Order: sequence, then C-alpha cells, then structure tokens
Amino acid sequence: MRNLKVVAIVTLSALLAAPVQAADPIQFPVTDYPDIDLPEADYGLGGSFYLRGSAAMNAWTASDGTICACVTTFNTVGYGYSLGLGFGYENGEGFRTDVTFDYLNNRGLTTSTGHTVNLQSGLALANIYYDFMFDEYGASAEGGMGIYVGAGIGVAKNYSEILDNSGTQTAWGTSFEGAVAGMAGVSYDMGNMVADLGYRGIYMNKVMNQPPSTPPTYIINNNFIHEVRGTVRYRL
Repeated sequence: MRNLKVVAIVTLSALLAAPVQAADPIQFPVTDYPDIDLPEADYGLGGSFYLRGSAAMNAWTASDGTICACVTTFNTVGYGYSLGLGFGYENGEGFRTDVTFDYLNNRGLTTSTGHTVNLQSGLALANIYYDFMFDEYGASAEGGMGIYVGAGIGVAKNYSEILDNSGTQTAWGTSFEGAVAGMAGVSYDMGNMVADLGYRGIYMNKVMNQPPSTPPTYIINNNFIHEVRGTVRYRL
C-alpha cells in the first residue's frame, strides 16, 4: 500500500510538470523584434505643372536713334506697365521652365530733337529659372522662403509711334524683334501657390517702323525695359 502511494505521487508530479517544461521560458530583455516596413517620408512636392500671372511697373531706356533723318539721343525715360500670363513645369529640385506672354505699354521716351516715342509690345518668352530655397526641404516645401534667378529668350511684336513737340503723330509702325530677358527676385512658397517679387530686364536691339507707315522712317537702338514685377504661380 505504501508503494502504491509513492507511485501515485510520482505520476501526479510528472503530469503537472509536463506543461511547464513544454513552454519555452521568456528571456529578458527581449531582443528579437519583428521587421516592420515604414513608408518613406515625403518632404515636399515633386515635379508639377503650373499656371502663372504677372503684373509690373517698368521704365524704358534707349541709347540713340535716327528720326526724321536726324541722329538723336534720348533725354528722358519712358514709363509704363506690363501684364502677363504663362504656363510652366518645375522638377521639384529647383529647376523650372515656362513660356510667358506679356503686353507692355510704355510712353514718354523723349529725344534731343523734341520728339516723343510711345511703345506697345506683345512679348513671348521661353524662360528657365533656378530656385534657391532657405529651408531644408528644397524648392517645393510648403512655407519656404527663397530667391530665384532666370533667363529668357523670345520675340516681340512692337507698335511704336513718334509725336512732335505739339503732340501730333508724325510717324508710326510695327516690327518683329528678337528679345532676351534676365530675372532675379525673392519668393514665398505656400504649397499650392507661390508668390514672388523681382526684377526683369528686357533687351531689344531695335524698335522701328518696318515697313514704314509713312515717311519719315525711324529706328531706336539698344532698348532696355526695366521692370519691378510681381507674380503668382498656381500648381496644377
């Protein structure tokens, strides 16, 4: 009878110990973590198309010219404005390109011979820019301040007129001329929209009436238009 009790106790102890031995003991500290794939963080916008609109105040200067068969220089600056629209693409890393179409109106360029010259132009330019942003996320980060530089090349269709010292039109004409431009300014990036304020200088070699509407013919050389220009870009 005593032997049966010993056997029963040993058997019961073995049954109770079996589940405990089957489980793996927990090791501390735990170092075997599961692999978790996290998506890459997006620090800004990628490449995008945009629309743009601009308005500017400007000043027109020229070096010399020939009016009424007389060589002349210019005494005063002609003042005016421009309005423009455009469409472009930015690559998200600083570079952007666009095509712009502007209407320019300048009046009051006076000559040493007493004439006044007025100018209206339709200007089409292909432009390239680089944006230098001041924050760490690059040229497309929301809320970023920056500066930009750019250059453009294109063509202008000019309408110009010559007035005598009494304000009477003595000659007028139209011509197509090549044009180049340089730009620089500051910008503020708001995410979907970017506002900038800057300088644009436009150079046209000649303004003239070709073919002439009526004698006398005239030609105005080395035309510079200096603009203070505000622009808003909207990303599509």
